[in-house]
Amino acid sequence: MSTPETSRGRLAVLKTYKLYVGGKFPRSESGRVYEVTDGKGQWLANAPLASRKDARDAVVAARKAFGGWSGATAYNRGQILYRIAEMLEGRREQFAAEVAAAEGLSKAKAQAATDAAIDRWVWYAGWSDKLAQVVGGANPVAGPFFNLSTPEPTGVVAVLAPQRSSLLGLVSVLAPVLVGGNTAVVVTSRDAPLPALSLAEVLATSDLPGGVVGVLSGDTAEIARPLAAHQDVNAIDLAGAEGGLAAELEAAAAENLKRVLRPTAGPADWTADPGLERMTAFLETKTVWHPVGA
Repeated sequence: MSTPETSRGRLAVLKTYKLYVGGKFPRSESGRVYEVTDGKGQWLANAPLASRKDARDAVVAARKAFGGWSGATAYNRGQILYRIAEMLEGRREQFAAEVAAAEGLSKAKAQAATDAAIDRWVWYAGWSDKLAQVVGGANPVAGPFFNLSTPEPTGVVAVLAPQRSSLLGLVSVLAPVLVGGNTAVVVTSRDAPLPALSLAEVLATSDLPGGVVGVLSGDTAEIARPLAAHQDVNAIDLAGAEGGLAAELEAAAAENLKRVLRPTAGPADWTADPGLERMTAFLETKTVWHPVGA
């Protein structure tokens, strides 16, 4: 591998990408890395190759952070998610360049995809303090009772990011998990992990508490299998599981009664209106009965 040079002849300062676990940036537990290339096979960076141990560490951190994140007010969660969008906007050019390299897009198309990802994050942030009113409410019952249903987060969610939409697809599966108060362990795209690893830097420097999101890069199947079988993971989004892997992970998840969100039957259109499906997929409904006072 040759060392890149800048236009002025000096050696380029190459970026070292790391995992994001518990609000920190560790190297992979095994010390392994793998080469990330663009669509033309040109080297871009070395990404950490996460292990089963890294996956378990991320779950422990996500569980520890769950109480604080789920217990925060919906308004506060919305503020934090919007702060992430602000910081994405500030690094818009960097993300557009990474998306262009990751997906083989032109500069204009990569910029459009980046803008759509930022707008998507803002959209989800706005839902934070509205979700309970839309999916919860008062239920008419026979008898002198108030009967109220409210949504509550499922818990720790393993998220397999889309393989071919490195930023917009990633935001489209991660943000709806966080809005409802869940914590997440994200497995990045295998071949295009750099936008996700850079997003981890944004999360770390925003107001998001450490551990709410873990970001792991590497072989999707190697990381996803222990997550699907993990007793302390409550749900799994299989958006990035291709081929027979989705069925294998769903069977493993059934062994410990996880919620499973299956991948779409055909290629997913991440530019489409997302609707409420991904937010409600990882919510439980709590119903409270209370006697009507005199």
